Amino acid sequence: MNRKKTHTGNLINRGRGNSGAAFLKAGFLLGGLVGLTALSQAQTAAPAADDSLTWHGITLYGIVDLGLQYDTHAAPVNDYFPAGTADIIQKNGNGSVTGVTPNNLSQSRIGLKGAEPLVGDWSAVFKVETFFNPQSGDISDGLKSIVQNNGRALDAQSTNIDTSVAGQLFQQSYAGFSSPSFGTLTFGRQNTLLADGIAKYDPEGASQAFSLIGLSGTTAGGGDTQDRRLDESFKYIANFSGVHVGALYKLNGSSGSANSALQFQLGADYAGLAVDAYYSKVNDAVSVSALSAAQVTGLAALGFSSNNSLTATITDNTSYSVMASYNFGAPKIFAGYEHIQYADPSQALPVGFSDIGGYVLAYVNNAPYKGPDKVLQVYWAGLKYAVASNVDVTIAYYGYNQNSYATGADAGCSSTVAGSCSGTLNAFSLAADYRFTKRFDGYAGFMWSGVKNGLANGYLNTSNVNPTIGVRYQF
Repeated sequence: MNRKKTHTGNLINRGRGNSGAAFLKAGFLLGGLVGLTALSQAQTAAPAADDSLTWHGITLYGIVDLGLQYDTHAAPVNDYFPAGTADIIQKNGNGSVTGVTPNNLSQSRIGLKGAEPLVGDWSAVFKVETFFNPQSGDISDGLKSIVQNNGRALDAQSTNIDTSVAGQLFQQSYAGFSSPSFGTLTFGRQNTLLADGIAKYDPEGASQAFSLIGLSGTTAGGGDTQDRRLDESFKYIANFSGVHVGALYKLNGSSGSANSALQFQLGADYAGLAVDAYYSKVNDAVSVSALSAAQVTGLAALGFSSNNSLTATITDNTSYSVMASYNFGAPKIFAGYEHIQYADPSQALPVGFSDIGGYVLAYVNNAPYKGPDKVLQVYWAGLKYAVASNVDVTIAYYGYNQNSYATGADAGCSSTVAGSCSGTLNAFSLAADYRFTKRFDGYAGFMWSGVKNGLANGYLNTSNVNPTIGVRYQF
């Protein structure tokens, strides 16, 4: 989502009863969806011929994704957060929630893309697309969901999570040049190489309801979710006889390296196997959260408004990762690993810095680490199986492992005493997707998530299950 970050949770006695009921609900949902295969196989119309909305090389496209979800431990649905609910356990997940949720399998969007032949096999290309929440009709804006909770206690908050989707008119807006022989160079606001890799190698296809690394942009952003998509970026990708290469650089609009980013990609395809390795370096990565009640009180003295102000932690993030898939035919397996190191920024960001979407950083922490750097390891694996020509079932596991970067009396800690203690997050998902027609499908599934030790610090509950059913239309 440019930058994005989430928190998570672990099982407690209160959550176990709810979790059991939720798993039962998930079983009924999945069983009902897969059962549709037998009931409607004979009624399914043959796929229609291509009828894409293309005129003079310009194509109008879109997705509308809407469903119904139950969460065992979550905050109320937010009309602006792209996923509506948190899907994974969050600090403020204090009770059961049932609601109509958007963008469970795919982000709802509408856009234009085009290609104009130039000379030889070169074309000029462009893309613009807008993200929206169909259950409310609002432009998706995760940072607005945070601002709405400024000054509120955890148990009084609605869902709010940092993200790269901050109410911008266009979530992607770029132009450039493309050649099958030499590759594609684009510039503007666009997905990073890492974000493209997550979409390719996540068994759940970066779904927000069924994938930890789809809902949370930590992995796709190289450490922080706001870096999942980047403004002012140049991106080059190419495929030379099965060898993939890529490079990305984000300018900062001024001198120096503050708030800039760099990524590289190298990979290959061979006999059903696809592998890609990535390197990412982000200077002055921004992670935001809601203001405390005391911070809201102090805004007047700073000359800021609570309507667009946030508190932020600034870090320099370095990550390297490897992702792979192997296609056996009907089954396809996926796996990935990312190592992320967070360090104090080499250049501080000032109070009043204008973040994505025009939000203001009223309180800025430029020195979050008093001792060792924070290290987060992310790993996942899964299997997608085509049980029929129009039915896929996917099972996936995701995990976070954080080191202890605490100092003093808490040095080396592995408990909930501090967020800097070592900790883990685990998530497991199962989902089925039934394609009624070429453009319309239905889905059902669930994701269980739980946190322990340092990653559970300050949580009202430590686990969540989110049985979800929905439909998606694509054009």
